[in-house]
Amino acid sequence: MKSIISILFFVLFGYSGFSQINVEPNCWWVGMKNPGLQIMLHGDDIGGLKPQISYKGVKIKNVIQVENPNYLFIDLNIDAKTLPGNFEIALLKDGEIQENVAYELKARKRESSERQSYSPADVIYLITPDRFANGDEDNDIVDGMNEMSVDRSNPNGRHGGDIQGVIDNLDYIKELGFTAVWLMPVLENDQKELSYHGYSITDFYNVDPRFGSNEQYVELSRLCKEKGLKLIIDVVLNHCGSEHWWMSDLPTKDWLNFQENKSFTNHRKTTLHDPHAAEKDSLQLVDGWFVETMPDMNQKNGLMANYLIQNCIWWVEYADLDGIRVDTYSYSDRYFLRSWSSRLMTEYPNLNIVGEEWNEDPAIVSYWQRGKVNYDGYTSSLPSLIDFPLQKAFNDGLIEEDNYNTGFIKPYEMLAKDFLYPEPDDLLIFPDNHDVERLYTQVGKDLDLFKIALTFYLTTRGIPQIFYGTEMLIEGTSHGEARSDFPGGWNGDEVNGFTDLGLNEDQKDVKEFLQTLLKWRKANDVVANGKLGHFIPQDGVYVYFRYLESKRVMVILNKNNHPRSLELSRYSAFIKDAKAGVNILNGDKVSLQEKLDVSAKTSMVIEFEI
Repeated sequence: MKSIISILFFVLFGYSGFSQINVEPNCWWVGMKNPGLQIMLHGDDIGGLKPQISYKGVKIKNVIQVENPNYLFIDLNIDAKTLPGNFEIALLKDGEIQENVAYELKARKRESSERQSYSPADVIYLITPDRFANGDEDNDIVDGMNEMSVDRSNPNGRHGGDIQGVIDNLDYIKELGFTAVWLMPVLENDQKELSYHGYSITDFYNVDPRFGSNEQYVELSRLCKEKGLKLIIDVVLNHCGSEHWWMSDLPTKDWLNFQENKSFTNHRKTTLHDPHAAEKDSLQLVDGWFVETMPDMNQKNGLMANYLIQNCIWWVEYADLDGIRVDTYSYSDRYFLRSWSSRLMTEYPNLNIVGEEWNEDPAIVSYWQRGKVNYDGYTSSLPSLIDFPLQKAFNDGLIEEDNYNTGFIKPYEMLAKDFLYPEPDDLLIFPDNHDVERLYTQVGKDLDLFKIALTFYLTTRGIPQIFYGTEMLIEGTSHGEARSDFPGGWNGDEVNGFTDLGLNEDQKDVKEFLQTLLKWRKANDVVANGKLGHFIPQDGVYVYFRYLESKRVMVILNKNNHPRSLELSRYSAFIKDAKAGVNILNGDKVSLQEKLDVSAKTSMVIEFEI
């Protein structure tokens, strides 16, 4: 069921005539590198109508009728010299106009195609919008939507956070030292339950009114740029929500996989690469429904594939976005993903896109990265992947006792497998996110180990992402609990992380620690652009260097319950003739001659030049 606000939107911008024709996308831009545009029209019995356009530079290339008479697909060619403006798509029957559909071609922002994106110089703040801050209580409940309640005591219910709440606290995010913001999806999720997380999209062209509006999302993007922050959109290519408006009137018999008799994915990523796998098992991974409420979209259907590609381009252009994160990447058809990534990167050569391949084996993850020479000849244009293998290796190694195959040797060995990736520096690294238990929970609420983990993720190779509220020591294992409300995001909260009201000493300590690292990192090109060199961990101590020309950063992680003394001669290849450096975590001068004493359960980040 469409929300009232969404219906009004289409009435104003996409519907005309007698039957309220839904138009997607409802506008486009002149000057795109790809001159083609496919428009999907949906309305009562319009499939037999003949479209006609009279606008200089716009031509109808093809008209596609499908088995459902309520749909019509129109392929347009937009000449490079076409001017922005408004026109009508006339729909005729026997030469008589039955409907006139308004359409707009917009002017692109200057240098839109050359937009810069997030990189290893950035640190991303990941936010669950429903749980961050409630900036507009008037949109908590929207009449006509399926889930019409706000209950902060329900970990799986809506809590009321919204886009306005993010806008209100951009200065907080900036002052901490973050440079990019990734919001979990904010598009309409008009589901009967679990609509808060955003991954069951019921309208791919409209923001959920309980989060705000399309215009408000654009304003968020503008304000982010004004404050030096980049905005990353979270897109879902694999599935839609079971309450999507098209579910009651699907365009084709193969719009979805297992359209007539639903069947679920086996989640076995290895079946895509296993030379011995049964073909049925491989197909079940990508064609099966993710869960009961997430129908699997069939990207082998060319109309569906084009719809999804254009939708992502539309959002980047419309909201002037700085990057993309893709949910459940490998669950989509791999050849569609190749076309999707190629089309996006052709339109925006500098755009960064990170795919979620939730697997702990770098051989599986690296398959999807741009530049990878694969065993089967598969090529991709995807710049980045989420580094689940490193996250698992480091977090496990941090809390394990150190032996030959356990402890810090795990992240060391995982980083040693970077040869599998064409560009390991472009991987997104993270201590936790919205799908795993909170870091503070993982380390057993050990504040010292917690700080060691933050140090690692903010100084090793890759693009770091930190989950909102990490600085508040939020705990939790399950999805709903780990995505807890940020303290102070709601009127009446007794503790306010934005103002420090009511924070305990540990929270204040961690917040200051994180801010110190982030602000130092922002001004340090060694971490952003330098190489990584590391040494085999010994007795619970892991030492590595970031280096760029004469600049050096030495990172020491000691997870032992006792101090350690390091013979610095072991690291002479990196230290060379340097006599001393500065530990940026406390400002102390550190001698780099002979031995270095490292306190128990601590990290050191020593900056020096050679």
